[in-house]
Amino acid sequence: MEANVDELDPVFAAVAAYFGILSEPTRLRIVHAICEKELTVSQIVEALGATQTNVSRHLGLMHRSGVLARRKDGNQVYYRVTDVAMVDICRSVCNRIAGQMDEHKPLRRGLLRLMPQTKRRAA
Repeated sequence: MEANVDELDPVFAAVAAYFGILSEPTRLRIVHAICEKELTVSQIVEALGATQTNVSRHLGLMHRSGVLARRKDGNQVYYRVTDVAMVDICRSVCNRIAGQMDEHKPLRRGLLRLMPQTKRRAA
């Protein structure tokens, strides 16, 4: 027997929150940076070229959500991905979108409409 839509509301809310983690480019960049090996906060900051404050804020949110784990070694804090499915989802969607960014593909116009104005100019 199939569940009715109302019964699935808690699942839909949880899925939306899960995808919300992926809704910020800095968090996608963090997943990309640490998808294969753990890095210290300073290594992540260097890889992203972002501020320590900004990176730390995103790392904290991702850690609280269970996507990342952290361990402390002396003064260093290391982060690693604990949710392999998140890496797979990111990789799959990023590869698909990157393939569609070719200006000769019809999807490009639709993707550009979804991007904020400031990012459109760079594309």
